[in-house]
Amino acid sequence: MIQECIIQVAAAFVGTIAFSVLFSVARRHYLSCGLVGAIGWLIYYIFHYLTDSTVFSIFLASIGVAFVSRFSAAKYKTLTPIFLIPGLFPLVPGSGIFYTAYYLFMGNEELTAFYGFLTLKMAIAIALGIGIIYSMPARFYGWKQDSKVWFEGKHRN
Repeated sequence: MIQECIIQVAAAFVGTIAFSVLFSVARRHYLSCGLVGAIGWLIYYIFHYLTDSTVFSIFLASIGVAFVSRFSAAKYKTLTPIFLIPGLFPLVPGSGIFYTAYYLFMGNEELTAFYGFLTLKMAIAIALGIGIIYSMPARFYGWKQDSKVWFEGKHRN
């Protein structure tokens, strides 16, 4: 079990770095992007093993990915999506999308609905996890001040 976990986390690390290259992330961020993806997959793997719930595990993993991405962005003083988008790559329900389309074209409505609904639940879990972390103030992640974008055209007291 531990050996399989190590292999899967290493594959998530390498896959995230490879996606970072395709996403045109700066070279200095490759390692951090890989770590974000590996941490997200480790969280998913552990909670899927403990709860046997794919959607809940993806939800918790997306919270972890978003948290580490925001923290990394504060550390490197750059944008969060540089780490978030590649970091979510291992969690994207690609097989669910594939099986939904496959069974749709094969005419199996029952399995189409099953995989389509499962894929939708996983996508919503990812969005909710990101939303929870993005609702926290930027100071929590190490930013010294709030973004001036929110205060354009307004006067701060």
